[in-house]
Amino acid sequence: MEDNNSDDEEINPFTNLLTEEQNTKTPNPFTTAQNNNQPLLQNNFIHSIQSTVIIRQLPSEGIAFQLWPAATTLVSLLDNHRINPSTSPLSTVFTSINHPPRILELGSGTGFVGIVAAATLGTNVTLTDLPHVVPNLKFNAEANADVVALNGGAVTFAPLRWGHDADVEMIGNEFDVVIASDVVYHDFLFDPLIETLRLMLIGKKIVFVMAHMKRVGVIVYRFVDKNSCKSTKPIFDIASSTSESATSDSVMSE
Repeated sequence: MEDNNSDDEEINPFTNLLTEEQNTKTPNPFTTAQNNNQPLLQNNFIHSIQSTVIIRQLPSEGIAFQLWPAATTLVSLLDNHRINPSTSPLSTVFTSINHPPRILELGSGTGFVGIVAAATLGTNVTLTDLPHVVPNLKFNAEANADVVALNGGAVTFAPLRWGHDADVEMIGNEFDVVIASDVVYHDFLFDPLIETLRLMLIGKKIVFVMAHMKRVGVIVYRFVDKNSCKSTKPIFDIASSTSESATSDSVMSE
């Protein structure tokens, strides 16, 4: 992708947190049950709010309808952040925001991460994915509406195809944080993801938090590669950080 658009000069910082592995010392609070209609209903106990988030998976419908390890890792980070923000690797993301962060989730899949973010942070979260995935997002958002509302949050949902200007324009860019987990499992997804972020970052300062269980070095390299495109101003700077529960790499624009 060529980043020679004059708007590139207005692009502001974002951070990309890539989770390499889950903390295996923590008991798994997630349990799964299957009903007669074949969907998987997973009960997820969130310690910080003492509530259960119920997520419906539809494995027969494809990968977007299933939970993946990086999602549960990011949920654990959100849960632990509410319990003890001073030791949370997410503290650098949220401490600079002096109001409940407006959050957009890309490639929401089941919506698990976004729903937990809304509940644990007490904020508004917009879940997005391809149009055919949205009905299941709607189901899960409505199934957990009471839990989210009791903790001061709200969840909405909308279709968003990466790299489509019209879709990004419809969603808008009035967000403080963009989150994603396990969304670049194919190489061809990098370019539309980065283009979507570029469109959202024009004239804005947005933090991007992405959890990924594998190929952390490859993912960071792709962001560095895009930073090397011919443009009047680099889009990304690279930094790294670690925590007890995960190894993290950060990508920032200047």
